[in-house]
Amino acid sequence: MAEIVALFGRHNHLREAPTFLQMARKQPYDAHERPPKAFRDVFKLYSKKDSSALDLDPAILDFRRGMTGDQQSTLLQTNSISRDHLLALCNQFHAIDSSNDQVAFTNNSDFPIYEARDIPGLRILPALFPPSTQRCLLSRLLHRDLANERHMTNIHAHYDVPYAVAASEEIEGHTVKSIHQSERLSFFSHPPTSSASFQPLDSSVHKPLTISQVLRKKLRWMTLGGQYDWTNKKYPPEVPPPFPRDLANLLHGVFPEMLPQAAIVNIYSPGDTLSLHRDVSEDCDNGLISVSLGCDGIFVIGLEASSSQLGGENQPGRYLHPFRVMIVRLRSGDVVYMSGKARYAWHGVPTIVANTCPTWLQPWPAAQNTDPRQESDTDQYMYEGWRGWAADKRINLNVRQMHD
Repeated sequence: MAEIVALFGRHNHLREAPTFLQMARKQPYDAHERPPKAFRDVFKLYSKKDSSALDLDPAILDFRRGMTGDQQSTLLQTNSISRDHLLALCNQFHAIDSSNDQVAFTNNSDFPIYEARDIPGLRILPALFPPSTQRCLLSRLLHRDLANERHMTNIHAHYDVPYAVAASEEIEGHTVKSIHQSERLSFFSHPPTSSASFQPLDSSVHKPLTISQVLRKKLRWMTLGGQYDWTNKKYPPEVPPPFPRDLANLLHGVFPEMLPQAAIVNIYSPGDTLSLHRDVSEDCDNGLISVSLGCDGIFVIGLEASSSQLGGENQPGRYLHPFRVMIVRLRSGDVVYMSGKARYAWHGVPTIVANTCPTWLQPWPAAQNTDPRQESDTDQYMYEGWRGWAADKRINLNVRQMHD
């Protein structure tokens, strides 16, 4: 905590909680603008901390560890999501009868929504999605959606991507097929030793990549729906591919005030970071959704106080420093919603915490049980060669609405 105070100074809190649902007016932000130095310093500080230091750092909001007194005063539980409502949404996403309670929740209470006093519009929903929904979501994203040639990835910039048509085959006496037979075959259906390769568009610059190289390290992001142009930092004028309906229904059911139209799926390994940035390319102000899967990530988010909010020690209800920052440890299943002023806050991920992927997600894409006869979904047997792929990965689903 002393390190953060040294960087930012102390401030007293707003006398009254902000109006969190008030939307920030769309402004002509510069997508190429550099973050303020104070935020860069915090980002740099947390990019250097090891896991032991992160575990002990009192400035990090960690719901599993419990909130400090200061954090309790700046984070308010303003609402909750009904357990029954979330259960129905998850069952619908799993494509099962909502009356059949196949999605298991560890508690019988509703799910709290916390909002930040100092960063108006920032909502945090810890441990929202249960393990079964997280595994299902990961499979939809990386089996089905990654295999859709209309969803661009960082690989497409320099390589010809070898899509394959789904087909049933016999593996050690088991008939297996892709999870979605009507679509392209999952890239994970190739064994890690497969001869399938990604050929460079310019062989004088890049070498061919194996399927293992791509899936284990080179694949960094994928876009869904609106295909964001990372070079020009804008959405192209062409009609985008449709946003996955099942995913849209799930997220819109949790956040009915926004329509999921575009998403970026980031795939991280320990040592990777997400630089400080603001999401300013959309044409509307509706909130951003961030879903965490896999390893923990340290999330840094901050705002600059306006000149009218600054004051001195004798001016209660005023901030004493022009910067407000929050550091949150996001775990698998956590969801963040950035609306209002937080919609255009600076944010980034300076650290992926190694060895923190939940045990029940680590085997993915392989079945949790090593004996396929014990699994209800024998299709997962075809991914046995990739067992443990998720153990050192963090997958972050970032969803936004492009237009009103």
